[in-house]
Amino acid sequence: MSGFPGSPRLVKGGIVQVDPASGAVRRVIPLQYNPDTLNRSFQIAAAREGGDRSEALRLSGPPAETIRCDVELDAADALAEGSAPATDVGLYPQIAVLETLVYPTNAALQATISQAALGTLEIVPMESDLTLFVWSRNRVLPVRITELSVTEEAFDPNLNPIRARVSLSMRVLTVADLPFGHKGAGLFMAYHQQKERLAGMTTGALTALGLGAIP
Repeated sequence: MSGFPGSPRLVKGGIVQVDPASGAVRRVIPLQYNPDTLNRSFQIAAAREGGDRSEALRLSGPPAETIRCDVELDAADALAEGSAPATDVGLYPQIAVLETLVYPTNAALQATISQAALGTLEIVPMESDLTLFVWSRNRVLPVRITELSVTEEAFDPNLNPIRARVSLSMRVLTVADLPFGHKGAGLFMAYHQQKERLAGMTTGALTALGLGAIP
């Protein structure tokens, strides 16, 4: 990126983990490079197919939105500058911080093992941090990581990865997934309201479609 003082400041996309009760930020994971593309798909929550004809125009809730992207990681610049930890362990820290998004914490696993050893019949999984996918101020989405794959593409002489690609699949959590009053539910509603506000900025006329009126 140019060092010219008039150059626009690049806003990074990233992932934020917050306490689901207090909303306190626990970890921020900015992406090293913004993905070139985001693939977004929607599974529509329509009324039951083949049901009563009065249900044809009804939606039972928000759609299930899935986001997919590839995250590029490269230690070349850090290695050229002789910066740690890249010189010691390559990209292991950057890869590990993304991998921990799909792991329960070590403390949670130890607690489960302890309860099982005490003969606890029903062990309720601990609630994990709320994960947010941030893609500009217009998209702050509560998500669940549904799939994560890592392709390590180059290594240093000690076999530390120095170039990698991480593929992320995320499902947006909606008010159908989270209880009323949950921090994530509030963030989804804000995202939904922002979507409606942005949609309101568009204009259209029937004449653009070659129509003077609906027949």
